[in-house]
Amino acid sequence: MGADASAWEAAHAAAASAAVSLISLTTIADSVAVHALVSRVWGEEELRPSLARAFQHAGCGVYGAADADGGLVGFVLGFLGWNGGMHMHSHMLAVLPEWRSRGVGYSPKLAQRAACLEAGVDEARWTYDPLVTRNARFNLVKLGTVATSFFPDFYGEMTDRINKGDRSDRFEVRWRLGSERVGRAVSRTARQPPAGPVLLACVGQGDMPRPKETGAQPEPGAVVELPPDHSALRAGDAALGLEWRETSARAFQACFDAGLAAAWIDRQGRYVFLPAKELMA
Repeated sequence: MGADASAWEAAHAAAASAAVSLISLTTIADSVAVHALVSRVWGEEELRPSLARAFQHAGCGVYGAADADGGLVGFVLGFLGWNGGMHMHSHMLAVLPEWRSRGVGYSPKLAQRAACLEAGVDEARWTYDPLVTRNARFNLVKLGTVATSFFPDFYGEMTDRINKGDRSDRFEVRWRLGSERVGRAVSRTARQPPAGPVLLACVGQGDMPRPKETGAQPEPGAVVELPPDHSALRAGDAALGLEWRETSARAFQACFDAGLAAAWIDRQGRYVFLPAKELMA
């Protein structure tokens, strides 16, 4: 079986596991459904149907997850880029709130991978907020990406309902679609790497810990600890949310400056950084 065939099998198996159907979104009606979904997640102005239609027409990897009645409950959208080599920039992944934590977003992402491999594109990239630990685990552990860059305030001020009022710091991840690392992630055989010195620690119990910079130097296995839910923490204490944003940015930058990349995050929100050259070899 070819790599693309097995990749498509994995995508459809993931959809079945989440009790959804994997669909290619190609029609005008599909673009309207995508707009409606995006409006519920981020806000009305975040993706016009006409722009979604243009992405469809260009063949930009627009895939969805549908419920038993055919309603769209999740989707992914990307476009080709060529900075640093040809790749798919996977720009949007969204799941309706009531369908989250069921694995719904996984199958469209795997469909995007299969389509890229079929077209001879071997890498996908995107950005995410490094303080959103559930997204970090999805990206690094479940998909097998590597976070190779840190961009403070990448988008500037954002006004959507998720990001409004916070600085738009982002990690860029690279997803080597046919690599052994990704194969291990998709087959669920990946193993957590050993941890080293802790650069940033959570002090205090519960959902509102404070950050503590330890003074440790970044080296292979370096750990950066984060609160379990930064969004909720920021909503409850804006000053503490900003403190986490600032201290984590310093720790992240130190790791990347030392030639490390984010390779893993555990269920407690502890990033592990390893040498980027080894991860991307």
